Amino acid sequence: MSLQEGEKAPDFELYDTNKMKVTLKDVLGKKAVLAFFPGAFTSGCTKEMCTFRDQLSEFNRLGGQVYGISVDGPAANKAFTEQYKLNFPVLSDFSRNASRKYGGVHEDFWGVKGYAVAKRSVFVLDETGTVVYSWVTDNPGDQPNFDEIRNALHS
Repeated sequence: MSLQEGEKAPDFELYDTNKMKVTLKDVLGKKAVLAFFPGAFTSGCTKEMCTFRDQLSEFNRLGGQVYGISVDGPAANKAFTEQYKLNFPVLSDFSRNASRKYGGVHEDFWGVKGYAVAKRSVFVLDETGTVVYSWVTDNPGDQPNFDEIRNALHS
């Protein structure tokens, strides 16, 4: 079951594109948008992350810091952020632990036994780490509603 609004966000230990550790404690103190996506360089994920890139100034204006999170390793995420000029941290959940705690994973993705990717999901956390918005889809082709994310940051 995925994380719901009103719940405290579980801790995580992820690595950014420079192999620096990022934990929940590091993102507290301001609103955070945690955007889990199945995989770098796929069409749906590229579209989503580029939309966050293009609208980042508005998310920042509303007090939010965006974090993209995928199960890809730091090197793949670094290549992805460089190619698409992503202007926010992209974190690696190669262990899939955070994905399982937050929105869940697609097991045996694309029919490949043992291959699990994060479900496309978005969580907005307030400054204390309480979930104020939760969206998870079982369809990896679905895109989040960016207006809903902005509204969650605004309230």
